[in-house]
Parts: sequence; structure tokens; C-alpha cells
Amino acid sequence: MFHEYKNVIEDGDLVVVYSTPETMSTVAVRKGEVFNNRFGSFRHADMIGLKYGTRIQSHTGRGFVYLLHPTPALWTQVVPHRTQILYLPDISFISLYLDLKPGKVVIESGTGSGSFSHSIARTVAPSGHLYTFEYHEPRATTAKREFEEHKLTDVVTIEHRDVISDGFGRTNIADAVPCIEQVQRTALALNEHGFAEIRMFECLAKDYEFRTVPLLDIDQAIQGKKGNFKSAKSDKKRKLETDDKPGESEDPTTMIATKPMDQVRGHTSYLTFAILAPVE
Repeated sequence: MFHEYKNVIEDGDLVVVYSTPETMSTVAVRKGEVFNNRFGSFRHADMIGLKYGTRIQSHTGRGFVYLLHPTPALWTQVVPHRTQILYLPDISFISLYLDLKPGKVVIESGTGSGSFSHSIARTVAPSGHLYTFEYHEPRATTAKREFEEHKLTDVVTIEHRDVISDGFGRTNIADAVPCIEQVQRTALALNEHGFAEIRMFECLAKDYEFRTVPLLDIDQAIQGKKGNFKSAKSDKKRKLETDDKPGESEDPTTMIATKPMDQVRGHTSYLTFAILAPVE
């Protein structure tokens, strides 16, 4: 399901219920069950037969949600955190730097919560394969069950194994750690074991928000007047339809501007890359 796409929701399918950019959850659709959130109650039976991407209104009339097809990117937002995970900026950078593409065979040490595993699986499918190892048996068992439920077993093989003691063959690697002290120790160890081209990167993502600002005329601008920013907030009550026609509610004395968010996630992990030349 995660590396393929279908149009219509069926009984037993996994759906990502999108409420807001910060509020998403997964639902295994089963006839007879009900999904509840702050916008109301949503019957699973009403979801069956709808197309993915449909906006569905609650039975209480308090609001609506979107029923989205599960993807690795969305799974990263809703995955149960059993460990620290990689987010999209780091996942994208690693995939590009390692030149991951269909047909590639990838070894992953530390399955963890399976966030990165899902992205790798979609990238190397359908002819590639991911071999992922997890030393913690309960996490390995949970991840294996999720891969089976998400129909990824044709491209993902997971094994409960401690690769530090048991090892595995490799030619080039990527390592993600949260602290610079770990980077230093990793780089020293890689150098001692003959790895070359050791490089570390850090991805910093900056989010922007849009705001409504006054549209000053020429005289006001000459006088040096400045408008106060105010956040553009949506209506508290979510309506499925609106009576406003496009353009009718626009205020000609204001304009939409953007600015960086006051608080942003400054760092997720340090990415260390190295290459080990094949033994002749």
C-alpha cells in the first residue's frame, strides 16, 4: 500500500485522517466502528467506497476531515515513536546523497520506529530491496507486523540482530545521530577502520507563516508608517461549504505576506557519510 496507490477506500484499508497540519492520525477502516475527534464522529461505514482525498463531514456537524492515502511522508508524521525518528528533510537528503532509486539494495542498521524504512522501501521498489536490522526484539516484532500490514514484505526484510556484534557487509554507509559528540566518536571509528570520504551534514528546515498586513498607500509609505502584523487565523467552526464567492470576502486594504515562524525545530540529527572501498 505504501509504494502503490489505489483510488477507493475498502473495508480493512489504512487511512490517514487529516484534521489540521499538526493533527493527523491513522485509522484501519472497519465497518461498524467509529472514529472520534474534536470535530465530531465519523463512521467507518461512510468512508468505505469513497475516494482517497475525500473531505467527509462529521455526523455532529461540527466539522470535517480529509481521508488521505497513506504514504511514507504521512507515516513519518503519525508513526508511533518507539525511538527517535528521522524527519523528511533528513530522509530526503540521505536518499539523494546515497543515490537511492528503484532497483537498489539497501542495508539499514537500527529499524527503530520504521519511519525511514518506509521511505526507503518506496524509493527502491519494485525491483530493489531493503534489509533492515533491529537489536531490540520487541521493536523488531512491532516493525515486522507493520511492514506486513502495510504490504511491504515484498521489498522489506527485517531481522532481529545486533549488527555491532554480528556485523554485516557494506560498501558505503550513512549514520544519523543527535549529538555532535557522537559524530566525533563515529568519525574517529570510521577512520580507524579504513573508511574514506567521511563527511557530516546538518539539515535545518525553516517554516514560514502567512499573515495579513495593511496595504499602505503612497502617502502613508512616504510618511514612514508601518502596519502591525496579525496572524491569519481560520474560523473556529469548520464548515464543509461556504456561501462566499471567490473574491467577495477579500479586503482591498490588506495583503497577504509571509514571515519565518517565531519558533522552529532547529535540529533533528547530524548525518555522517563514509565509503569503504571493496577489498580486492
